[in-house]
Amino acid sequence: MSHLLLDKHRDTLRKALAAAQSRRYWNPYIDAGSVDAAGADQAREALQSYRGAQFYLDQPGVIQRCGEERSPYGLALLVSYPQCSPDALISAGKTAGVPWARAEVDTRVGVCLEILDRLHKGGAELAQSVMHTTGQPLSLARSHGVAQALARGLEAVAVAWREMTSVSAGALWERTIGAQGSARMHKRFIVTPRGIALLLTCSTAPTWMAFPALFASLATGNPVIVKPHPSVILPLALTVAVVRQTLKEFGFDPNLVSLLVDEADAPVAREIATRPEITLIDCSGRSEFCVWLKHHARQARLFAFSSAINCVVVDSTTDYKGMLRFLVASIAWYSGQLPTSPQNIFVPASGVETPEGRVSAAQFGRDLGFALGKLLDDPVRASEVLGAVQANATLDYMASVREGGESIRDSSSIEHPQWPGARVHTPLVMACKLSDEGMFSQRAPGAVCFVIETPTTSVAIATAERIMHTHGGLELQLYSTNSHVLQLAEEAAMRAGVRLTSNLSGTMAQVMTLNLPSAFSDFQGGGGNPASTATLVDGQFVAQRFSFIEVRSAP
Repeated sequence: MSHLLLDKHRDTLRKALAAAQSRRYWNPYIDAGSVDAAGADQAREALQSYRGAQFYLDQPGVIQRCGEERSPYGLALLVSYPQCSPDALISAGKTAGVPWARAEVDTRVGVCLEILDRLHKGGAELAQSVMHTTGQPLSLARSHGVAQALARGLEAVAVAWREMTSVSAGALWERTIGAQGSARMHKRFIVTPRGIALLLTCSTAPTWMAFPALFASLATGNPVIVKPHPSVILPLALTVAVVRQTLKEFGFDPNLVSLLVDEADAPVAREIATRPEITLIDCSGRSEFCVWLKHHARQARLFAFSSAINCVVVDSTTDYKGMLRFLVASIAWYSGQLPTSPQNIFVPASGVETPEGRVSAAQFGRDLGFALGKLLDDPVRASEVLGAVQANATLDYMASVREGGESIRDSSSIEHPQWPGARVHTPLVMACKLSDEGMFSQRAPGAVCFVIETPTTSVAIATAERIMHTHGGLELQLYSTNSHVLQLAEEAAMRAGVRLTSNLSGTMAQVMTLNLPSAFSDFQGGGGNPASTATLVDGQFVAQRFSFIEVRSAP
């Protein structure tokens, strides 16, 4: 069985290994979620069938059923999920993990590749579930929530296979000992998993953040308990159902992967995260909770991706209008709720140098607001770009920020042409001074952007570096035609532990592609600041989930 599955997907694995090495663009799931009209209708009907229904998972220790999801597009989903005892899931995972750990590396990798293939085939339904729980526009749910998420999962499997097969499975050790002859031993090197992995997912990018961890842990032999955010359960429930069915079909205990759900007013994450049986924790979510895990769940290796304050420094450009198009699209795309969305835009007091002349900082802010309005003046286009705001707390934050500063372009609600009850709001753009750091040094939960005037470009770079290094960031964007400034920004990005992106501009279609991290090409995170303790997806992200145990014997 083991090699049959691996043989089935061997070409995919080979190409994935090559792509992970070359870092060139490749995604075998690029069509995931993209279907014809009939397929789209079936996917929407599938989503409707879950509304008010009981989601079936044959898991142990069911206490009751719960579920409080409501679509940001105005639909009451009210899906009911089995709520299981953490004790039961841990016990079942330990039992299921024994034969899985003993299976050959090729067996586990083959099963993981089969799971990814099946998730790909159900991509249209998965995209609908991502859209109607996170608020992502359908196009983003397909590309980011399904295609890129699957590619990140495949990347983790490929890197896991590479790391686990980096040494020989066995060796004959022989050493000559003078006149006495030689000493000989047979040695076997066995990949040994760490233990049970707990996967805690966020509400805005659940599959994209979950799939690398899920497949890295599973491929390396670890049982996984998936704990989704209580407002975004359905995408992970569908995933777990496919995983469990595939495991069962190929002779493994489905309790190797289980779903743990809770309610917002009765959370269980802190309780289970500190259990001694939990040896791996992957968490994407609020930085405060990630810090809590670091201090209280010390028995586990923590891979955390928390809220990020991404910064932009605008110094000079050869394409002012193209730069504005890129910036406003990045700000508006999914209402600024993506992990890589820019929040702080720093502009020197002397203004921005352009081919048409120098643009003052104040004028830049007005131009940015005007370009944003131009992008979003059509309600149909605006709804496709913005999607829906995932949480009411985001709107509350916008209201509090609006009262504390100067608005360049105020936020307004937009009626979605297809979903009248959708929470669609244009981004709020605020003007700030360096003295307002208390405002812009906090991570905005989407839909808010700050334009900050600084004395010089070097001060802008230094401030961006300090904020991201201290509070956490993933990306620094720079616009400059000055090689010295580019060098300063690169050094700052390295010290802050963030990705540097410089001088990107262009059409909306290009923005949608370029501003999203691409599997097999882009690294995200790196552990250089509080926004992450790991990198998606490198060898360390995977290799820390297993160890090599040596077995020696006489020949």
